[in-house]
Amino acid sequence: MCLLFLAAISAFAQQNEVSNIWVADQGDGIYINPILHADYSDPDVVRVGEDFYMTASSFNAVPGLPILHSKDLVNWELVNYALEQQVPIEHFAKPQHGNGVWAPAIRYHEGEYYIYWGDPDFGICMVKTKDPLGEWEAPVLVEAGKGLIDPCPLWDENGKAYLSHAYAGSRAGIKSVLVVKPMNWEGTKTTGAGKLVFDGHDAHPTVEGTKFYKRNGYYYIFAPAGGVSTGWQLILRSKSPYGPYEEHISLAQGDTPINGPHQGAWIDTDMGEDWFVHFQDVEAYGRITHLQPMSWKNDWPTMGEDPDGDGTGQPVLTYKKPAVKTNQPITTPVDSDEFDGNEIGFQWQWQANPVATWAFANPAESKLRLFTDQLPEGAKNLWEAPNLLLQKFPSEVFTTTTSLTFYPNPKLRNEQVGLIVMGMSYAYLALESNDEGISLNYVTCIDAEHGKAEVKQEIAQLESNTIQLRVNVSMGGICQFSYSEDGEEFTAIGETFTAVPGKWIGAKVGLFAIRNSKTNDSGFADVDWFRFEK
Repeated sequence: MCLLFLAAISAFAQQNEVSNIWVADQGDGIYINPILHADYSDPDVVRVGEDFYMTASSFNAVPGLPILHSKDLVNWELVNYALEQQVPIEHFAKPQHGNGVWAPAIRYHEGEYYIYWGDPDFGICMVKTKDPLGEWEAPVLVEAGKGLIDPCPLWDENGKAYLSHAYAGSRAGIKSVLVVKPMNWEGTKTTGAGKLVFDGHDAHPTVEGTKFYKRNGYYYIFAPAGGVSTGWQLILRSKSPYGPYEEHISLAQGDTPINGPHQGAWIDTDMGEDWFVHFQDVEAYGRITHLQPMSWKNDWPTMGEDPDGDGTGQPVLTYKKPAVKTNQPITTPVDSDEFDGNEIGFQWQWQANPVATWAFANPAESKLRLFTDQLPEGAKNLWEAPNLLLQKFPSEVFTTTTSLTFYPNPKLRNEQVGLIVMGMSYAYLALESNDEGISLNYVTCIDAEHGKAEVKQEIAQLESNTIQLRVNVSMGGICQFSYSEDGEEFTAIGETFTAVPGKWIGAKVGLFAIRNSKTNDSGFADVDWFRFEK
C-alpha cells in the first residue's frame, strides 16, 4: 500500500540547459509542438503565481512522479521527483512494467502542492509538499481498491471537497464510467461511495483521465475518450458536482497529424490567457506533450484552432507563445550527461526500486560508476532486470554516444556492461568478460515481454577495455548501433533494430551492468559521458 516513502531527493536543477535535439521555443515569440518531444504521459499542470509545475505518469520507473517547472508553458526544466521509490517498496523491487503511477493530478491547496494518482493494483494515493523543489511527504493511501485510476481532487468554495476518478477494466471489471466521491478537507481520504456521473459506453468509449474544475458556477470534468491514439477531449459540465452533466467535444484530430489529442491540463496564465496541455501517442517515441490555446464561449471551452466554428478545435502545430509577466530564457529538460554532478541526473530512471550499490556518482573523476548486479533468479532476459538506467527518447531523430571503461572481476566470467534501447523488444551493444578477455557483442531480444530469449552475435574480441558505443535513431525508430575503439572512427553493426514501445511508455535508451553469478566483489564500468546529438 502507499504508506512508505524514503526521504525525497534534493533538487539540483541545472539552469537554462538547451537540448541539441529538440527545442520548442523558436526564439521569435513562436513555439512549435510538441513542447516536449519526450514521453511525459498524461501531463497535468498547476500554476502558482508566475510558476507552472507539471507532473506526468511514471508507471514503474524510479524515481517517479517527475516535477517540471516553467514560467511560460513552453520552456520546461525537469527539477525534481515526488517519489524517490515506488510503494509498496518490496513489490516494486522487481520491474512492474506498466503498473505503478497512472495519470496523476497536481493541485495547490492552502499553501501546499498535492499530487493524486491511481495505482491500478492498490488504490488512489496522494503526496504533498510546501516546496515542489524540496522534499515531498510520505504517500498516503486515500482509498484502497483495484482499478481506481485517474483521480482528481476539487476543493469547493463552500468548504466541501470531492474526488473524481475512472476505472481500469483490467482490474475493476468495469470501465468507461466516471464517478465523483466526497473527500475530507485535508485530502487524505474519501468519505463516501462514488456517485456515477457519466457513462461513456454509447458515444464516448474508454472515457477516463478525469480533471475536475469549477468555473462560473459550473463544475467541469475534462475527460479523454475514444482511446489513447484515436480519441478526443470530452468536456462535461453541471451545476452540481454529482450531475447531471452536459457534454461537449472541445478538441479532436481534425485535419492535422496530431492523433488522439486529449488527456491533460487546463491552465491559465497570470495575464488571463487560457491554455491546454495534452499528449499525443507516437508509439516508440512515447506520449509527447503539446500546448494548445484555449478559449471559452457560452461557458464551453474550445482548444486549438476552430476553422469551421463548431466549437470543437483541432491542434495547432505552431503558435504564438503564452503572454506571461516573466520572460524565461530558452530552456529544455537535460538529456546529455557529463557526470560532473554530485548526484545522478534527473533524466535517469531505473526499471524498479534501486539498490544503493548499483550506481554511484563520482564527481571527483567526473564519471558514473556502474557495478554489475546479478540478474534475478529465473530471469529470461533484461525485461526482468531492475538495474537498467534509462532515459526517454528526446526526439524522432537523434544519435546517442557513450564512452566507458570496463573493469570486470578477473575471477568472474560473463559480466556485461553496455548501451541499450529498451522496450517490449530490445537491442544492445555490450562488453562481456570471457576466458580470452573482453568481447563486444550485439544482442537483440524480440518480444522480451513474453520471455523470449536473447540472440547474441560476437562482433569482436577487444584489445582495450575503453570503448565508445553509439546508437543512431532515425525516422520510424530505426536503430543503427556502432562502436569505436579510438573515439574517432565508428564501425556499424551489420543490421538494424526497430525500437518498439514499452508497457504504456515509449522506448528508452540507456546503460546497464549485469552478471549471472554471485560474488562479493562485482566488476564495474566507469562511464565518462553520455551525449545526445542530432
